Amino acid sequence: MEQFRSRGEDGPKVVAIGGGTGTSTILGGLKAHTPNLTAIVTMFDSGGSTGLLRSEYGMPPFGDLRRCLLALGEVSEETSPIRAALDYRFAQSSSLNGHSVGNLFMAALTSLSDDLERCVEQLAGILRVRGSVLPVTLGRADLCADLADGRVLRGEAAIDQRGAPLPRIERVFLDPQVEANPRALRAIEEADAIVIGPGDLYTSILPVFLVDGMAEALAASRATRIFVCNLMTKRGETDGFTASDFLREFERYAGPDRLDWAIVNTTTPRGAVQAAYDHEGATVVEADIETVERHVNGVFTSSLATRDLPVRHDSPVLADAVMRIVQTGRVERHRSSALQVVING
Repeated sequence: MEQFRSRGEDGPKVVAIGGGTGTSTILGGLKAHTPNLTAIVTMFDSGGSTGLLRSEYGMPPFGDLRRCLLALGEVSEETSPIRAALDYRFAQSSSLNGHSVGNLFMAALTSLSDDLERCVEQLAGILRVRGSVLPVTLGRADLCADLADGRVLRGEAAIDQRGAPLPRIERVFLDPQVEANPRALRAIEEADAIVIGPGDLYTSILPVFLVDGMAEALAASRATRIFVCNLMTKRGETDGFTASDFLREFERYAGPDRLDWAIVNTTTPRGAVQAAYDHEGATVVEADIETVERHVNGVFTSSLATRDLPVRHDSPVLADAVMRIVQTGRVERHRSSALQVVING
């Protein structure tokens, strides 16, 4: 890692982009390798506790910010009580309507200062976070989706709860358009490596690059740009997708030649785990490596999944994969004769 010492005294500067459990999972593994971590988090969640706070009080979505702060926070006897409390969720049937304590706490901090970034910094101090968690935008917008039959879904919750009978998603878009957080753009500019995903493609990953300035910042970055392919398809959204389909769809929104590497899982769940996903209408994302290589110049393949339900990326294993790529460095793209590099984990 010596080539990164000039930009980060204790390790490379790594930016993780996305939302949901995927981004917090990778952050939890990466913090064992470098303290120079920044999470750039999607801000278009509209379901559950977040949705209630948004509709009743005009609050921004806190859920993904909270998960990333907890992932980067210190795990110790001193922080354990507050971590447990922030993760606690009241019963849906109670008068508190299933609210997350963490969301309520962040709503209170935001109300007191009228400043979301100040709220995030205050909670980061309480949790002894090493690194930064940044909202991708400070503006407010709805995530919308055009369906193949002409219908329009409005709100992340409406898109995320889709089922197989609905027509496929033709495109997702923001209404109104919002500008990127300047701090997020600066983090991308200064990064040694940028990790995109894993996470729900249409509700966690692509919305980040719908924000004005984000796709352009990724294109201009000199960092090693890594896409983590999902483990399983999602019913009603990515049915039948292979690993290369995720990359192709990403390029449709963010533009071509935005990625240097892809991390692709080669695990196939069996037995009860596979049966559970069969019941959900989800399948393993096929590792079609030859087609993946048309989109990126480096591919890392490995068994990356946990063995229990729900199937997740194994946090330490995924972090090790990212760091091996960072040590390898960026593979330069030459349009006429691209050098394809495959690392088997």
